[in-house]
Amino acid sequence: MTGAVLSNIPVSVGDELESPTRRALRRLFRRKGAVLGLIVISIFILLALFASFVSPYDPIATSWTLVRRPPSAAHWFGTDELGRDVLARVIYGARASLLAGAISVSIALTVGVPLGLISGYRGGFLDALISRITDAMLACPFLILAIALAAFLGPSLSNAMIAIGVSATPIFVRLTRGQVMSVKVEDYVEAARAMGNPRWRIALFHILPNIMPALLVQATLSIAAAIIAEAALSFLGLGQQPPSPSWGSMLNAAQRFLTQAPWMAIWPGLAIFLVVLSLNLVGDGLRDALDPRER
Repeated sequence: MTGAVLSNIPVSVGDELESPTRRALRRLFRRKGAVLGLIVISIFILLALFASFVSPYDPIATSWTLVRRPPSAAHWFGTDELGRDVLARVIYGARASLLAGAISVSIALTVGVPLGLISGYRGGFLDALISRITDAMLACPFLILAIALAAFLGPSLSNAMIAIGVSATPIFVRLTRGQVMSVKVEDYVEAARAMGNPRWRIALFHILPNIMPALLVQATLSIAAAIIAEAALSFLGLGQQPPSPSWGSMLNAAQRFLTQAPWMAIWPGLAIFLVVLSLNLVGDGLRDALDPRER
């Protein structure tokens, strides 16, 4: 009798009994683009973590007898203007780009989410002040603001990450504020308030968990933008400093030899393209997977 009753339960009811995390993962892995993006990102992360074991050569070792050699069995991606192995520099350059993307977005989340939470939940003068500062920062294009801050702080990878993180903060402030203003009028928030919960508890334990999906999707897409920004800053000499490898600085060096040694620009450019495309695919997949309207 029990088996017959369970067999007649509709599939939609069974989906409702599934935990939200498992449901989101199941939806995510149904999307081939997102899965492919996760695989590519995982490969680059592994290359960055184990660069010293994977890299065939020292990325900063020069050789005047190997200047601008084309790809060969000894040097799969060729060599650059100083005889350095391009493959080794691409592998080590993944460290700078991925680290810049992760840390920059972490800075933006750490600063932007609390400010947006306070602005959206408290309202009043504090909301107006934070909103006007955010609007002023958003009025300046993201990359221009990052370049200005990096130039002010000085050329280095750490300063570039700070500049990118500060430039990305207004995006998270605006997103968090909008999400909080939408969620704080929900019935479960009103019920928590009626039970006598303090404001900080309602904000941290009832509102914040319910806006995390939107923040997670935005963080994934912002990492892709941060990697492009780091490459641009390194290209301009405001990011990773030579001789340490960076995809942006490699493109800067390659621009003088595009006709004689095109491989110097192809491989770092392709690495940036693959990582950014993969992160965008994962972000789109997460957005669909975390949408409660999806089934």
